[in-house]
Amino acid sequence: MLSGPISRNMVHALQICWDAMPEPKLLIAVGACAISGGVFTNADGVDRSFLERVTPSLYLPGCPCHPLTLISGIMQLLGISA
Repeated sequence: MLSGPISRNMVHALQICWDAMPEPKLLIAVGACAISGGVFTNADGVDRSFLERVTPSLYLPGCPCHPLTLISGIMQLLGISA
């Protein structure tokens, strides 16, 4: 679950975490900053190259994302019906 923009300082650590995860891997982008960079889109310290290599399985909009949106989105992604 990715929330917030990805800073240049965290790109390598994020890649290490992703590589260490067992299959099946799911990436969930939560909130405007994770999805598009939000207000930090053009900031010098933001590096979105990780998202060019790894496509999120689920995008959950909102700033912040509503808790029911989060639960519903994850349930749909996993194929669980309410």
